[in-house]
Amino acid sequence: MEATNSLVSFSKIYKYSKPESSHFQDLLAVEAPLQIRLEFEKNKEWHKKDLLVTMRSPGNDFDLALGFLFAEGIIESDRDILLMRYCQQVKPEEKGNVLIVKFVEGFEIDLKKLGRNFYTNSSCGVCGKTAIEAVKCKNHVLPINPEWQLSPETILRLPEGLLSSQTAFKYTGGLHAAALYDQYGDLLLLREDIGRHNALDKLIGACLKANIDLSNEKIVLLSGRVSYEMAQKAINAGIPVLLAFGPPTQLSVDLAKEKQMTLIGFLKEESFNVYSGEKRIKIVGKKIV
Repeated sequence: MEATNSLVSFSKIYKYSKPESSHFQDLLAVEAPLQIRLEFEKNKEWHKKDLLVTMRSPGNDFDLALGFLFAEGIIESDRDILLMRYCQQVKPEEKGNVLIVKFVEGFEIDLKKLGRNFYTNSSCGVCGKTAIEAVKCKNHVLPINPEWQLSPETILRLPEGLLSSQTAFKYTGGLHAAALYDQYGDLLLLREDIGRHNALDKLIGACLKANIDLSNEKIVLLSGRVSYEMAQKAINAGIPVLLAFGPPTQLSVDLAKEKQMTLIGFLKEESFNVYSGEKRIKIVGKKIV
């Protein structure tokens, strides 16, 4: 059974606000390490392999592990996994923070991919990969459906819906979010975490469990910026449209153009920037430059 740890905790603080000061209880975003340990069968023997340690917000750990394995190309679907459980043979302080993922018997695992150093922190997941070749996106170009275009009005109303749905963020201001919308801009799923990449992994994992086809006219909105790794995860998951409140990096834009993913950044109440895939946006009037 997956643990349901809280995303927030209370802390007594001293607050100064000119010209007065006081003590009161404040809410903080919870951060804790999660170790993912793999179990797989090879040559009729079962093996164990520590995959990664990541700093994350406790909760939805199964979604996080599932989404990470899928986005990294280690599995093709949730059917490759026999079970997930928390390791019980750990120190008291590690309880609920060591997750075992056991693959189905006969599952062929790419040990070269597991040989990479996957230590990550809450702000960047790609920094632990030790070779340039390891971070190259090998996914196919995303198809464009000429009959589906997003209106600017639909895009502009997404931020308000996300902020109103981020319960933990309202009280802490310290959590990122990844949200899934349908073609009409209706919110389908939301995941939060202190790490941008963790939030997206959790969302992808939740979609796999719910059998949601991310490539079928779906939109994903991120609360932060778009790094290369975030774009890569989205493309590997088949997400055709990726939006963000923050800016994209040059490398993420190059990747989005190469794979024909629609990438939008600096999403605000009345404006946004389209960096790639403008064919999926219904623009009337001036051409996007």
